[in-house]
Amino acid sequence: MEKKITYGYIRVSTVAQHDDRQRLAMKKFGVEENFIFADKQSGKDFARPAYQALIRKLCAGDTLVVKSLDRLGRNYNEVLEQWRVITKEKGAYIVILDLPLLDTREKRAGDLTGTLISDIVLQLFSYVAQTEREMNHQRTMEGIAAAKKRGVKFGRPPIKKPKNFAFIKKAWQEGNISEAEAARKLGVARSTFHRWAQK
Repeated sequence: MEKKITYGYIRVSTVAQHDDRQRLAMKKFGVEENFIFADKQSGKDFARPAYQALIRKLCAGDTLVVKSLDRLGRNYNEVLEQWRVITKEKGAYIVILDLPLLDTREKRAGDLTGTLISDIVLQLFSYVAQTEREMNHQRTMEGIAAAKKRGVKFGRPPIKKPKNFAFIKKAWQEGNISEAEAARKLGVARSTFHRWAQK
């Protein structure tokens, strides 16, 4: 009989963020290091390399452990769909450490009440996760709009043309120096000189 495996899935939104807390929770649960899959990207969809690799490995009777539901994903419909794929199509179990009600190992065949409760909790928390993501996005957009109204500039400040630009440009136009040499003399990237010269 094939040994059933307990996998762990970890996700942080950016490369700069650390997953130590989630990794520690996995080890505490008993997930072996080589069965932990980690992504460093947004939870808006499931097009994540580690997650996709994990789903390919997941077999009937295996268990997937996740620290919290929003680590799995933040898109309401997609979280529900992935939950269905894992529990129904794959026949695997899911454990959400921060939500003991979402431990599908506890639901036995025919346990309608337990299944109903976990389905309601899943839908509620998936909805909350997506709503939070949308509100964060809205707050960010509102913050940017308010900052722009106050005159805050975004992006890198434009590079000022050096005083000798006209002289260098003339030398380049007359074919005395190359575009690369002109850029080097001005101390800017070739693309910057090219842009300036076209104006």
